[in-house]
Amino acid sequence: MILLRLFLVFSYIGLFNFGGGYAMLSFIQQEIVEKRGWVSDSEFTDIVAISQTTPGPIGINCATYVGYTAVVNDPEIQSLSAPYAIHICGIIGSVLASVSVLWLPFIVMILVSKLILRYKESTVLKSIFGGLRPAIIGLLATASLSLLNVANFGSPSADTKHFIVSIAIAIVVFIGTYLKKFNILYTTIICGVIGILIYG
Repeated sequence: MILLRLFLVFSYIGLFNFGGGYAMLSFIQQEIVEKRGWVSDSEFTDIVAISQTTPGPIGINCATYVGYTAVVNDPEIQSLSAPYAIHICGIIGSVLASVSVLWLPFIVMILVSKLILRYKESTVLKSIFGGLRPAIIGLLATASLSLLNVANFGSPSADTKHFIVSIAIAIVVFIGTYLKKFNILYTTIICGVIGILIYG
């Protein structure tokens, strides 16, 4: 059943969510797009965009969106005669996926916090953190590279204009946010408006 699969998959994602929401993007993509096909590559790109522009952590927002979409698109749920029943099942899927991605990390964090407070001067613990920091950077880099795809940038052979505009926007935003420290919220809104003007 789709709800049980959602619970197991997002519990698994939550348990191995090292490095926060952005670091887990490639992990989520691998589990829900490549392995299970609950959403397509282009839908996943939309999920990331929506998750960044709505309040809350990106990982939970992704789980909420995927939970709804996976349940609503499931053939078993689609066989229900009443449209409102499908919608209610989708809402249940959203809530279940969101809770599933949280409950194990919540328990683990409580246990780990007690250990860290007790052994914070331990050389073993400091060594562990020394190894984890570069690993988290690697996960973030993987997440960034996984979004460099045709769904985000288009193809130079299929639509040259779309490709050039997308690359230009990415470069300007990178320079603006990294070097010039532009406000991320305003940058996101401006890019959304540019998208409407160019592609709408």
